[in-house]
Amino acid sequence: QVQLVESGGGLVQAGGSLRLSCAASETISGPRAMGWFRQAPGQPRGLVATITTGGTATYADSVKGRFTISGDNAKNAVNLHMTSLKPEDTGVYYCNAEYGASWSSLLYNYWGQGTQVTVSS
Repeated sequence: QVQLVESGGGLVQAGGSLRLSCAASETISGPRAMGWFRQAPGQPRGLVATITTGGTATYADSVKGRFTISGDNAKNAVNLHMTSLKPEDTGVYYCNAEYGASWSSLLYNYWGQGTQVTVSS
């Protein structure tokens, strides 16, 4: 079973920066995209940023211009560089890997265990 191992969360003051990293414990077969999702207390988990194996990045409107996602297909890894952090960026950040067979439209997901990011005002 593939595991996604996350690192880099922590406590930072507003305006500061953090870098999150995530790597798969073994090769993912049929990878399509990797990304990060965020869940704040009492809120559903939502998209922060994703990047396809072809290099196309998608960002939530709230993080555009502040966060940058990058991927390493060879290592099944993804990083998220977060700058100009705001208190509303606080939450548990989950790494995600989407995969599926090339001949099928069905997609599946691996999830990391989550890493806490806290931005103080």
